Amino acid sequence: MNPAPDRVPSSSRTRAPAPPRLPLAAAQYSVPGAVRATPHSQSVWFAGPGAVELRSEPLPDVAPDEVLVRAVVSALSQGTELLVYRGQVPSTLELDLPTLRGSFGFPIKYGYASVGRVVQTGDEVRDLQAGDLVFVHHPHQTEYVVPAGMPVRLPPELDPEVGVFTANVETAVNVLLDANPRLGERVVVFGQGVVGLLLTQLARRAGAGLVVAVDPLDARRTLSRQVGADVALAPGDDLVEAIRELTDGVGADLVLEASGSSAALQSAIDCVAFQGTVVVCSWYGTKSATLELGGAFHRRRLRIVSSQVSTIDPALQPRWTPTRRLALARDLLPTLQLRSLVTQRVPFPRAAEAYDLVDRHPEQSVQVVLTY
Repeated sequence: MNPAPDRVPSSSRTRAPAPPRLPLAAAQYSVPGAVRATPHSQSVWFAGPGAVELRSEPLPDVAPDEVLVRAVVSALSQGTELLVYRGQVPSTLELDLPTLRGSFGFPIKYGYASVGRVVQTGDEVRDLQAGDLVFVHHPHQTEYVVPAGMPVRLPPELDPEVGVFTANVETAVNVLLDANPRLGERVVVFGQGVVGLLLTQLARRAGAGLVVAVDPLDARRTLSRQVGADVALAPGDDLVEAIRELTDGVGADLVLEASGSSAALQSAIDCVAFQGTVVVCSWYGTKSATLELGGAFHRRRLRIVSSQVSTIDPALQPRWTPTRRLALARDLLPTLQLRSLVTQRVPFPRAAEAYDLVDRHPEQSVQVVLTY
């Protein structure tokens, strides 16, 4: 079964019995009016591979076109962020968000899923006000000042823990824009982490006739069935044959690879149908992938597509813009099964324990969040 949401114990190696999960209402996180900020904030930095530090940094004055946000909850990514934490990203790669600091060569302040309340607005800001619940592509930090155009205002009644999935849902939307699934197609999703579970849900919304989820962890396969997969399979020698049996011997029309595993990517190629498409949305970082691109791949005229959320398929522009895509992701939040994906809540001062958990015990978690 899916691990019960819990607070991480003092040692991530020993898990205390999970208390019953209580519903978390948005009102629990409210900021009464424009509360004056402390002169400094704390943020999570990676000082080196596997080394987490909490650093204090001064808060700048709020400019006329800026807002001050106080964090409520932020989400750890077990994909990209974990690669950065491990040092498995090319050190020369440029940072792709203006809120990030440092470099991939360490030290680095990284993260991109923060939900908070607006505390103060600049004199020229009209679209936000104190108390608004917002999502920001920002690292894990107690308070921060950003341009007023950066926060995404969320519905006031939305559970902040649901709001932290905004970036993940946007990524999943982008994958489906790249994949272009057709009505009734048979879709296989490799990897049932957060993005994979979102793809499992959204593939059905996009018209898939059959959705098959693949993951080595039994708890995640159970969760994938709960959120909409018709079948959930474990990887293995008989996987390709099982998928062919489910598709009348034809193979999958479309395969979405969200695992970051080269073995899964090979299986994706092996199980897709003639002239089928494999969309790779995992970031492999510095990991290499050895693939067999001989007879099966070559003769079946397969397509392998790279999907990355920083850009939108040029064929969809200018109709689709990042603003439109993000708005769709926000609107989808209350309609998706997201609360069940949060498996652990860790107080911000114990962030190092959270990273240790997702790094060393991925089988124990799906989405870990930091609370403030």
